[in-house]
Amino acid sequence: MATPSDSGTVRTGLATVTVGTLFLLIATLVLVGFNFAARVLIVRSVSNASWDAFSLGFTLTQVVLAVGSVGIPVVVARCLPYAASDPERRTVVRAALVYGGLAAVASGLALGAGVALLHPALRSGELGFGLAFFGLAAGSLIAATVLASIFQGFSNVTPNALFVQIVSPGLFLGFLGLSILLPPRHVTYPAALVAYALSAAVTCAALIAYTFRRLPRPLVRGPLDAATRSRLAALVLPLFVYGAMVSVAGSGDTLVLGAIRYAQVGAYTASLTLARLVQIGISAASYIFLPVASRFLARGDRRAVRLTFVTVTKWLTVFSLPLFLLFVFLPGATLLFVFGPSYTGVVLPLQITVVGAFVGTVLGPAAAAQVAGRQSRELAINSVVAGVTDVGLALLLVPRYGDVGAAVAWASANVLYCALCLAELAAAEGYNPFGRDFLVPLAVTGAPAALLLVLLGPAIPPLLLPLLGVLLAAAFVAAILLTRSVGEGDRLLLEAVEGLLGRHLTGVRRLATAMAPARALPPRGTEAPAPTPPSAPEDAGRPR
Repeated sequence: MATPSDSGTVRTGLATVTVGTLFLLIATLVLVGFNFAARVLIVRSVSNASWDAFSLGFTLTQVVLAVGSVGIPVVVARCLPYAASDPERRTVVRAALVYGGLAAVASGLALGAGVALLHPALRSGELGFGLAFFGLAAGSLIAATVLASIFQGFSNVTPNALFVQIVSPGLFLGFLGLSILLPPRHVTYPAALVAYALSAAVTCAALIAYTFRRLPRPLVRGPLDAATRSRLAALVLPLFVYGAMVSVAGSGDTLVLGAIRYAQVGAYTASLTLARLVQIGISAASYIFLPVASRFLARGDRRAVRLTFVTVTKWLTVFSLPLFLLFVFLPGATLLFVFGPSYTGVVLPLQITVVGAFVGTVLGPAAAAQVAGRQSRELAINSVVAGVTDVGLALLLVPRYGDVGAAVAWASANVLYCALCLAELAAAEGYNPFGRDFLVPLAVTGAPAALLLVLLGPAIPPLLLPLLGVLLAAAFVAAILLTRSVGEGDRLLLEAVEGLLGRHLTGVRRLATAMAPARALPPRGTEAPAPTPPSAPEDAGRPR
């Protein structure tokens, strides 16, 4: 039976999503910083051919991560919030530990064994040499992702943010730095491979120790639930197809480019790195939105899911819109600022991929909402369509247009996939993020900013790009207030932030009320207090 939503329920969900998203955003920025420093060390130390081999091997590892995990992380994160008893939760956790471990070992061995099977067909002997190291990294990262998904099911993002996004790239950078201190006192290609594989293995071992210490014993030992086991089995296939084909849609173009225009892979991955930076906000929100939305739907509260979805999409634009504007209208300055003069030749691929990434971002976390809403079959079909689109367009365009063709394939597949997910979600649930409260400030900020960047772009020094990005973000927030685009979800988000800070933001509340008199925020002290989240079992996986 459906349970009607209330402001306190939505506020609690928004608070959880806000904290989780901010934590993951910070962790992702650390990840980007560590990976950028590691990239600089490798690029400046190894040959172009070695860097192309490392880039292609890394992309292949990402595909194996998605295929080799067999959809288990998504299944676990989706099913735990629906579980209503210890035997049900125990069944989900036990399946994750057993089958996730087997998948990690099998995937690592398969990629490592690919040295012998694929070596005659590989364009680079260095890539063949590196597959064994990438295999060890893939197996370790699959195991770490599965373990993190158990905590994700309890709305706890700490293991993923801390270990997968901070510890792992931090160790990678640290091991690269260590190789500089040892003869021959610079990073070699074998040293980079060892550093990457070893960082993944150590991260996996640390997360295993964390799991055994933090995971309550009742979630591991005791009787299982046969019905839950059947539901898990029914979800594995469609979510495996979903995970595998989403990875193909995100990496197939790079693999095709590597097979046809191998020398362009390294530079093309630089443009993709920036394009994916536009997506890290929505990716972080999707990670925590999945268990929160699943918990809402488990109690029949669809209104809470709608408000959370719309509000999250709107406010993550504060992060994605400035990056979109800078990368599209100042691509040369951006590439020079981030990667140096060697990568300023991939301007058009950068612009194409960034447009695709931004469009996918403003469509919201629709895929996560579909997983939570039991639309796994539709999601699997969407991912197959996107994967076929990416690979098909890449095979058609890369031979003639090289990295530009690969960029068109990636952007097209990304937009198509996100649009299909949102269209199906809107048809089934009747909501989308494109209300006046979102579109008006987006247009008011985006159009004038784009015109100014076109006119003043050549005169803007690259070192001012970070400050310009902050100003663009502030302009979007100002546009929300000045255009009176403050909605119910914004009010609840403000209350959630006040609850997290433990104080009333009186100035912000007054300003928002003045800008939205028809939907004024309640006066200070009149809003209902946020309900205390249940202690168990939802908090069972949280750090103590």
